[in-house]
This record gives sequence, C-alpha cells and structure tokens, in this order.
Amino acid sequence: MNPIGASNGVSAGVFTALEVAASGLTAERGRMNLIASNLANARTTRGADGQPYRRADPVFAARSISPQSFDPVLRSLQTVELSEVRRDATPGPMVYDPEHPDADAAGYLQMPNVNVVTEMVNLMTASRAYEAGITSIESIKAMASSALRIGR
Repeated sequence: MNPIGASNGVSAGVFTALEVAASGLTAERGRMNLIASNLANARTTRGADGQPYRRADPVFAARSISPQSFDPVLRSLQTVELSEVRRDATPGPMVYDPEHPDADAAGYLQMPNVNVVTEMVNLMTASRAYEAGITSIESIKAMASSALRIGR
C-alpha cells in the first residue's frame, strides 16, 4: 500500500508528493521576492501614495489536495500557498534630517519600517526552507527511480 496515494497507485503517490513539495517551493519563492522588495525599499521615504514604504509580510494558507477523497491519507494532505500580502502598519523610525525633501517642519523624516537585519534573517530562513524543498523533491525522484528499477 502506497502511503501517499494508497488507492491511486505508485505514480499518483509520487505526483502527489511532488505537488506538496512544489507548492512549498512556490510559496518560499514568493516569500523571497517580498523580502527582496522590502530590502530594495528600505530607504524609500515616499511611495506612490506619498507615504514611506511599508514592509510586506507574506501570509501562507494550507489547501487540501483531495478534500472529497474517500482515502483518509489523501484527504489529510495539504499544499501551501502564498494567499495574501499584508502591509505592516508599524510606523518606521523618525530620523532628524532637515535637508531631506520629505522632512517635516521640525526636520524629522519618517523612514520605512524595514529592519535590514530582520529581513536578512527572514531571507536566510526562506532560503533554507527552499533548499529543504529541493532536497525533498530529489528524494522523491530517487524513490520513484528505484521503484521503476524494481519493477523491471
């Protein structure tokens, strides 16, 4: 009995496992793109709305692969997706820079709420999660290859 796609055979199980792993890769790639945008805008004091840049936070959601399946294993499998991007409403630091064109009458400038160190840690975490997804896909491919060799 196949642990991933018990009622659908070995190939269905392999493809289901690949779908789960690939969804993680897609979600982490989206997360890394948001982090890159945050880092690129860490000093942007005026956006299209006239306000300082607000850091973007990814929101992930689980999605069931086969919610109507009679197989309890398939019913419990979930993929992940980047479901939403939320803007962090936390105000950024105020910096005294009376020469800056966006400074207020007192000479203070509202900076973006992006902490470069935090974003770099988030980038490292996302990168490691992406690497783990690649490793799981490589393992799935190796297992499928071994199963095919056994079947010859």
